[in-house]
Amino acid sequence: MSEQVLTDPTPSQPLRESRTRVLEILRAAQGPLGVRDVAARADLHPNTARFHLDGLVEARLATRATEERDQPGRPRVVYRAVATDVTDGLRSYRLLSEMLTGLVVGALPHPEQAAVAAGETWGRYLADRPAPLERIDAAEAVRRLLKVLKDIGFDPAPPADTGAGDTAPEPIRIRHCPFREIAEHHRQVVCSLHLGLMRGVLAEVRAPLSAERLDPFVEPSLCLAHLAPAPPAAQAAAAAPSMPE
Repeated sequence: MSEQVLTDPTPSQPLRESRTRVLEILRAAQGPLGVRDVAARADLHPNTARFHLDGLVEARLATRATEERDQPGRPRVVYRAVATDVTDGLRSYRLLSEMLTGLVVGALPHPEQAAVAAGETWGRYLADRPAPLERIDAAEAVRRLLKVLKDIGFDPAPPADTGAGDTAPEPIRIRHCPFREIAEHHRQVVCSLHLGLMRGVLAEVRAPLSAERLDPFVEPSLCLAHLAPAPPAAQAAAAAPSMPE
C-alpha cells in the first residue's frame, strides 16, 4: 500500500485568505446572510462568494438553509457560521480528487480536451462579466484574471508588462497551486483544467488576450501562464459587443 498521505490537513490549519474573510463575515453577522450579502461585504463576485460559502459548508464551518419568508417569490439560500468544534475528524477530499481525476484519465477518450472545456465553463462562471458596451483592455483583463485566480487559492503575480497590440504580455508567475499534490500526479487533467479556467475568464470579460499555454512546475513552486493576443475574430467581437435585447 502507498505511504503517501491522502487525508486533508486538519481543520485547525489556516484557511486561504478569501475563504477566511468570508468566514469572518459570517461570524460577525447578526443573522444568516445570502450570497450577495457576503459578496458585497467581501468584495467578491457572487459566484466566487458562493464557491467559498459552499466550501465552508463542506468543512462544517458554516450551515446552509433556505430562508423562511411570507412574501411571494423564490426564497434565498442563506448561510450561517457554526462553532468550530463540529469539525473533528479527518477529511479525505484529496483521496476523492485522486480517484475522480484517475477516473477522468481512464474513462474519457480525450481527458486533456475535456479538462480544458470544463475549466472554460468554470472560468466563465467565476468571471466578473463587464457591461454590454464596456471595453476591456489588456491591463484590466489581466487584473480580473488575477483576481479570480487569487480568490480560488492561487498566488499569481501580475506581469510587469501586459502587452500592447500584437505584443504578448509577460507570463503570469503563479507561486502557489491549491491543487499541487493532485497536479503533480495528474498534470494532464489538473493543469489543463487550470488553463481552461483562465481561457474562460478571459473570454467572459471579452479580453483582447487569450491563455495560450500553462507551463507547470518550471520550478518546484512556480508555474508560468503564457498569454497571447486573442484571435482577430475574438477581438472584433469584444470591440463591438451586441446591445442587450
